[in-house]
Amino acid sequence: MQPTDGCGKLGPNPPIEPLAAYLAPKDFQAELAEELGADISAFHDRLLIAPGSARPAAWAANVWYDPLRIPFSSIAEAARRLRSIQRNWALYSFTSHRRAALISEKLPPVLARPMVFGAKAPSAPLGSWTLLDPNTLLASPHCSSAFPNGELRFVENPAPPSRAYLKLWELFTIQDEKPRPGERCVDLGASPGGWTWVLQQLGARVLSVDRAPLDHRLATLPGIEYRRGSAFTLEPRSVGPVDWLFSDIICYPAKLLELLQKWLESGNVRRVVCTIKFQGATDFVTLRRFAAIPGSRLVHLHHNKHELTWLKL
Repeated sequence: MQPTDGCGKLGPNPPIEPLAAYLAPKDFQAELAEELGADISAFHDRLLIAPGSARPAAWAANVWYDPLRIPFSSIAEAARRLRSIQRNWALYSFTSHRRAALISEKLPPVLARPMVFGAKAPSAPLGSWTLLDPNTLLASPHCSSAFPNGELRFVENPAPPSRAYLKLWELFTIQDEKPRPGERCVDLGASPGGWTWVLQQLGARVLSVDRAPLDHRLATLPGIEYRRGSAFTLEPRSVGPVDWLFSDIICYPAKLLELLQKWLESGNVRRVVCTIKFQGATDFVTLRRFAAIPGSRLVHLHHNKHELTWLKL
């Protein structure tokens, strides 16, 4: 049977033509739709369906690979059909239909307790599903995120001077890569010091650069060197080789790109992580320039707002 609404064919077999579903972060459906282009075949609130195999999408909180359209006649049958595929499932609900909650109650529970930073991301497969209508599931046993709906939450720490630290915690968890003790890091636009705090806690040596001072609580911590000044006038050759370059600066994307190109062209930096912040409309033109840099990628972290994280590791 051919697909009826861009969501795959009936039954638990793979769709005849490749399809993928992309879950946008809350309030960023428009950005995801712009990124995917005109070939979107169905919208289900934050869940966008597009033909073809799944492709990288910076504005997707979670990508559903090869979703299946599964008909059912009862709540028990729906739960049974999902369990026959695998154990772990996370519900994305875009309606207030009670049937979705009743089906979810009959599935094995997926514990989504806040993580302690440093713990490994879950390795067990986690599928995603939703209720398209009272008698049709859309389900994907394989997804890009190990966390329900791409939402990674932590047991928070009251010590850092800003909640921006959560972005680095999340990135290091999903990438399973972070600075090692003794590695040299530069934190551009560091004040008040949320990212500097994370890096220092990991044992890295941190050069923090900003016109504004760091929070006083960081002043006595070992391994931190504060340099007062603008991140945009700092010359890479005056710093020397660094293992990691970080930036959470509030500036226009095009200006940030110029700054990063200066560092990349210097040959003095091995890895780069920065936040691209949008003041007003999303700058897709500059985003494409970031994405074109070899060996890099763009992601929207759960702890990002109207911004993306760019990394080159």
